[in-house]
Amino acid sequence: MSRLTITMHHVRAALSGARRLGIDTVPLLQTAQIPPLLLGDDRARVTPEQFTRLVKALHHATGDEFLGLGPTPSRRGTFAMMCHACLGCHDLGSALDRAARFYGLFPGGPEMSVETAAAADGSEEAVFSVRNDLRPYDEGNFLSECVLIIGHRLSSWLIGRRIPLRWARFAYPAPAHAHEYDVLFGCPVRFGAEHTAAGWDARWLAAPVVRDEAALAAMLRRAPADLLSRRDYGTTVAEQVRRTLAQALRAEAPARLPEVGEVAARLAVSPATLRRRLQAEGTSYQRLKDSVRRDAAIASLVAGQEPIAELAARIGFSEDTAFHRAFRRWTGTTPGVYRLNGNGAGARRDLPDRGHDRHELSACHDRHETTGQQS
Repeated sequence: MSRLTITMHHVRAALSGARRLGIDTVPLLQTAQIPPLLLGDDRARVTPEQFTRLVKALHHATGDEFLGLGPTPSRRGTFAMMCHACLGCHDLGSALDRAARFYGLFPGGPEMSVETAAAADGSEEAVFSVRNDLRPYDEGNFLSECVLIIGHRLSSWLIGRRIPLRWARFAYPAPAHAHEYDVLFGCPVRFGAEHTAAGWDARWLAAPVVRDEAALAAMLRRAPADLLSRRDYGTTVAEQVRRTLAQALRAEAPARLPEVGEVAARLAVSPATLRRRLQAEGTSYQRLKDSVRRDAAIASLVAGQEPIAELAARIGFSEDTAFHRAFRRWTGTTPGVYRLNGNGAGARRDLPDRGHDRHELSACHDRHETTGQQS
């Protein structure tokens, strides 16, 4: 599975509660190995590992499992106790009902519900909802989205099966980064709904809870941050294409990413049908191809162990100059600057100083000078 990177919007949204509480966020970013300079760049992204470290640092700094994003804090350990309560349930439906009632005991937090409803095709759907509006505390809607993501992924964990989402809806207008949501949730999304909610086949509610105390202890060592950052179980055509491209990227070095006709054949549709379905989901083959390469490049640059020329060849660029142009288009900066910004995150300082890197060092110095004059 591809290692999806995370937008800077979500990083800023996660930090907003700590800022509201007057907590200095720079040490939190440094703990997560996220260069603070990246916060001002809307096109910058972080790896799932960086984001997981940030959420853990925020939990510790705020002492609040809601990260300071709710009207009242949720004491550390609340999520764990809710999970323990769910283990005693026979099936997923009763576990989700118990989870909703558990959090209902704490005024000011998310008001969750699990209901069944008739779908357009006549089948029955399970609808997991966040019923209340958590703004103005949750300005970026981060907390309500986290509740939705964790509710779904915890459900899959409880029954030991991957539950495909049918849809997700959000009780606010489409944000500037709306195109990220189909990747994050792996299903069709809609904005401007009455409540923030997600739906899946109601038959999953009858699935037995199969986890025990030992499995829960292992999961809680990584949760809930790991539940937020790991890959979801997408079922859209875009996610199927992304999965195919990511597998190809891992299978060969240098990579040979398949053309749209090859992917269409694997999915048993014509190239025209594939393009039409991707367009209906708000994306394209080229955009997905770029995102897979971008995420692989960012992960490598953050790790700091691979020379840029070798990285460019590994992800399918015949020339590193073409990779530099593409990376600037994707992120607004060059690979050398991105790696340099991540030097505090463990990047190697002894990589070859090629011409591109010398130019980018100068560019990064200029950015620092400009930032210093503005602050």
